[in-house]
Amino acid sequence: MRIVIAGGHGQIAQRLERLLAARGDEAVGLIRDPGQSQTLTDLGAEPVVLDLESATVEEAAEVLRGADAAVFAAGAGPGSGA
Repeated sequence: MRIVIAGGHGQIAQRLERLLAARGDEAVGLIRDPGQSQTLTDLGAEPVVLDLESATVEEAAEVLRGADAAVFAAGAGPGSGA
């Protein structure tokens, strides 16, 4: 399965990514900061840089295309708006 996880660098997301990778699923972690990519790679997840606050519908849809599931594990980051 391909599971896309918003908030891919958070504690819950990292636990999920590790579990999914261990059972052979494709975990895709959405992150804002490219500097967090290596953490996700080390967990066995594919990092994708995408800021949900500024992404277009098309950009978000492209990342979600082909996903079997989506998990929203994102919290409000520093400087987030409504």
